[in-house]
Order: sequence, then C-alpha cells, then structure tokens
Amino acid sequence: MGHVEDEITPFLKARRAALDPAELGLPNGVTRRRVNGLRREEVAQLAGISVDYYTRIEQGRAAAISDAVLDAVARALRLTEHEHTYLRNITAPGRRTAAGACAPAERPLVRPQIRELLDAMGESVPAMVYGPGTDLLAWNRLAKSVYSTDFDALPAEDLNGARIVFLDPFARELYLDWEHVAEDSVSSLRADIGKFPGHGRAYRVMCELRDASPEFSRFWENQDVSDRQHGVKRIHHPELGELVLTYEALELPTDPGQRLCTYTAPTGSETERKLRELATRITVSV
Repeated sequence: MGHVEDEITPFLKARRAALDPAELGLPNGVTRRRVNGLRREEVAQLAGISVDYYTRIEQGRAAAISDAVLDAVARALRLTEHEHTYLRNITAPGRRTAAGACAPAERPLVRPQIRELLDAMGESVPAMVYGPGTDLLAWNRLAKSVYSTDFDALPAEDLNGARIVFLDPFARELYLDWEHVAEDSVSSLRADIGKFPGHGRAYRVMCELRDASPEFSRFWENQDVSDRQHGVKRIHHPELGELVLTYEALELPTDPGQRLCTYTAPTGSETERKLRELATRITVSV
C-alpha cells in the first residue's frame, strides 16, 4: 500500500458496511442484500449526488471533490468528527502522493523550550512528546520510570509507540489493557496518515507492522480512525504494581504534528502515592 488513494476505498466500504439500513429508514428492496450495510446507490441518494460520482469517490478516481460533497457523504455515512477529518485529508488534492516519493521522514526536532518543560515536570509529572506516525521524540525521567524503560538506550527506529505496542513482547506485560491500547495505536496511526501524508513516516510504520504483526493487520482492517486526546491507561510497574494514569495529549501549535503527553493521577489515589515514590527514587539517585 503506497498511495493515499489506496486508503479511500477500504475506508468508505467499511463505513458503508457498518451502517444498519433499517435504522436509516431504508427498505430491504426486492432482493436480499448480499452484503451488510448500505449499497453505493443508497449512500449516493442520502448524499444527494449521482451513483456514478459516489462510485468514483469511493474508488479514488474523483478529482477536486468539493467540501460540500464531502460533508454530504460524511452525513450520509454518519461519520464521526475524526472520521470526517480523515476523509477530507485523504481525498484532498495534492495529498495523493506515493509514500516513497514523499519528503524524507526524519524525526522532527523538539524545541529546547519543550525539553526544558519536560525537565521541569520530571520530578512530578511523567511526560513525553510524540511526533507523526507515533514516533516518541522526547521524555522526562519520571516517564522512563513509569514505563520501566530506558528510552535513551533504544535505537531511534524503535522509539515509536505503535512499534513498541506490537513488536515488543514487554508491551503485553506493561499495558494491562493491551487490546485497547493496541486498537488506539492503530486508529491514531491511521489518523496520522490522513493528517501528514507528505511526511511518510506513518506509512512506513504501517507497512512494517502489517508485514510483522498479524494482530496489527487485524486491527488495521477495521478502518477505525481516532485522534484521542485524553483517556486512562493502566500500566503494570514491575515493582509498584498497577498504575492507573490519566493522560492528556496536548497539541503543540508551533510544532506541527507534535504532542505533549502528560500522565497524572487523582489526588489521594494509590497511583498518586506510587508516582511520588517513583519521583523520590529519581531524586535520591541523582
């Protein structure tokens, strides 16, 4: 898979198949449906466009699709906000470029000011910076302690969230909700492919994981898209046991594609106590 348009067909087919015609007030028709979900002509009807035009859109053959048409297709398919954004990105003119012809996928540089911020939080708040394609770009000492991983010792190629989840056996011990984390990783990677097609890194990670991990391929075929910006992660620490962490992924507006991710715990919780213990160990060891 090397082109953005390769993503259009399976995505729209999956979204059609996910809909229940009965819930949309559509009849079964004279003949029984051979596949689940909506037919192309039904999507076209709901979107107010011709069947031929919708077919060309789904097959990646439609050029310069207007925002109004994409909005109508999104409404017809009941797309979420993230799915709608993804559809806009993968169908936009100029984004249909081969991954191999994209700009080099170097790891973006993290500004010194952001590294200073990470260090300032290093004894109280675990924090990391992620880039396009779920690359891990920077971290502080407390984050390394929480994840029980010396990120400084890993090769740059291995510093990638999705690769760690699917290729590092330790990940299944680390994440107590591994299936949920894996699903989120795939959905985020798909969102990055839509947002940063010219970068190329997300494609390369996706292609590698499809070859290396049957489980990644299984999640990938679900065609899920999410740009999750907050949530909860349950992490198993080898010495302190379960950590229940609330995370926030904060976009860095002047650094496109970079996010500052922080991990905290409710005041008075057992996890907060454990974080303080980890912070104390860091202070003593310095």
